[in-house]
Amino acid sequence: MAQLLSDDLADQIVTTARTATGDSLRSVTYFSRSDFEQLYLREDLERDADLNTFVGHEWRGFRDTRNAYQSSELGEYKFTVRAFTNGYLLRVTGERSGVLITTDGLQMQSYEEIADALEKMLDEDPTRD
Repeated sequence: MAQLLSDDLADQIVTTARTATGDSLRSVTYFSRSDFEQLYLREDLERDADLNTFVGHEWRGFRDTRNAYQSSELGEYKFTVRAFTNGYLLRVTGERSGVLITTDGLQMQSYEEIADALEKMLDEDPTRD
């Protein structure tokens, strides 16, 4: 199986997420249009999530969101934060790949900082097509 991203980039993504969120970090998943790799899962969480469906929905959601708001007066779409009963999801997506981070609650500024750092990493990813 081909490696989706370099070990260095995977480590950078997880380190960035861990540094910004501390013990609030639940999981980190890198994804492309056709595949995904879970880079981190907190020890106290179950490993039974249906990531295939989840990632597929988030990829389609990114495309729909970006297309729907491309001429918005709010400016360019940057990232998505979703709230759930047991945590939050941050989706940062570029043209060919993205990162999903799940957390316990954080301040909105923390999500913005993580999103900015991840966006830069995705833009500089040498393994992308």
